[in-house]
Amino acid sequence: MSAKDIELTGVKEIARRANVSIGTVDRVIHDRKGVSQNTKDKVNAIIKELDYQPNILARRLASKKQVVFAVLIPKISEETNYWEAPLLGIDQAGAEISPYGITLQKYLYDVNDKNSFLEQIKRIDLSLIQGVLLAPSFIEESEHFVKKLEIRKIPYVFINSDIQGHDSLSYFGPDLYQSGYLSAHLMKYLLKKQDEILVVNISQEIDNQHHLLRKEQGFRNYFADKKLENTILKIDIKQTDYTYISNSLEKVLKNHNIAAIFVTNSRVSTVAKYLAMTGDQRRILIGFDYTEENLSFLKKGDIDFLICQKPREQGYKGLMALYQFVVHSKSGEKNNFMPIDIITSENCDFYLN
Repeated sequence: MSAKDIELTGVKEIARRANVSIGTVDRVIHDRKGVSQNTKDKVNAIIKELDYQPNILARRLASKKQVVFAVLIPKISEETNYWEAPLLGIDQAGAEISPYGITLQKYLYDVNDKNSFLEQIKRIDLSLIQGVLLAPSFIEESEHFVKKLEIRKIPYVFINSDIQGHDSLSYFGPDLYQSGYLSAHLMKYLLKKQDEILVVNISQEIDNQHHLLRKEQGFRNYFADKKLENTILKIDIKQTDYTYISNSLEKVLKNHNIAAIFVTNSRVSTVAKYLAMTGDQRRILIGFDYTEENLSFLKKGDIDFLICQKPREQGYKGLMALYQFVVHSKSGEKNNFMPIDIITSENCDFYLN
């Protein structure tokens, strides 16, 4: 394309066709105030006709202005590698937007320790950042943090779980309630009327882990809505080491005729390990997330179904939404629910997490 061709599809040509100044075109492109709606509509129609794409890269390099995003999510632990997937998505998006002057600062906390979460928050200098990508594992602490962001008018995006009633830019993750509801629907086909069900929550901070409780609520409500009479028992396990979990399971399974187990997070592999080691693999087992540990037990038949919701895509799309808003002034949907995928031993090798 010649220099003349480029010129005819640039800002000057848009201004000429719309019979407005170049400054007016620039204000429309960047959605600034001071332009009438009729003029906006005329300029935008010409932009669409010419398929004009502003050279954001050149402008940002010329301005030498850096934009800093803080990423606050759990770190990978010895118990589960679930958070590796969102981090890969975040790194992919970060690599794509880094040429536009975007810098990421990562603050990784222990998902089992709210004090670790608070320590990472303290490390974030709010005067230096322009946006936050947040996985709000702890309700009260997360609410306190986002209120600070809202006071400073710093946009933030939730991934993996959301907190309703706050002014987040967007949420990318599962519909937690529907995830539990679907799990119950799936389990219904495998149960008899008299079978007992066990719901297992495994977390050191269960009272603060709202995403587990919302899955449980969805699971229970399915049985209530369908007027199914299966007894649903529950056990909250507040230590995450295998010995404690196995002892807790032994106590409840010894005293009840449990036909099916629903684990509300990625630690379903620990329950599968217990059942395999005790030779008690007759029970239906459903849990969450496409992790290395879970896949191993799924392929061996110790886990019947995994519910997965594309965590890598959550990280990627969450960061890109923040970038689009801060750099391009573009807002997307408030709630962006990931598909609820049912993974089995037969299709797990073809699934893109």
